[in-house]
Amino acid sequence: MTQTPLVVSEVQIVPVKPAGGLVAFASCVLNGQLYVGDIAVHTRPDGSGFRLVYPAKILPNGKTINVVHPITSEAGEAIRKAIVAEFQRLMEKAR
Repeated sequence: MTQTPLVVSEVQIVPVKPAGGLVAFASCVLNGQLYVGDIAVHTRPDGSGFRLVYPAKILPNGKTINVVHPITSEAGEAIRKAIVAEFQRLMEKAR
């Protein structure tokens, strides 16, 4: 089965006061059909860029379950590139 390329649009960034590597929260629309919010944008510990942390829910027993996350590396990279580009554009505009 061939996969169609993921289209990431309507990227929104909410910067936060940096703490523990967290610099912003992001949301986006995937293929014009699915809204994904609460994506945490963190700086990489080695300073080489950014990583995304997708929403998860902690159950009363302490177990964490993923709410949403990409299942292919291509999808993850498309989302990361779109979010990082918008974050950098926003930071450049703020200067």
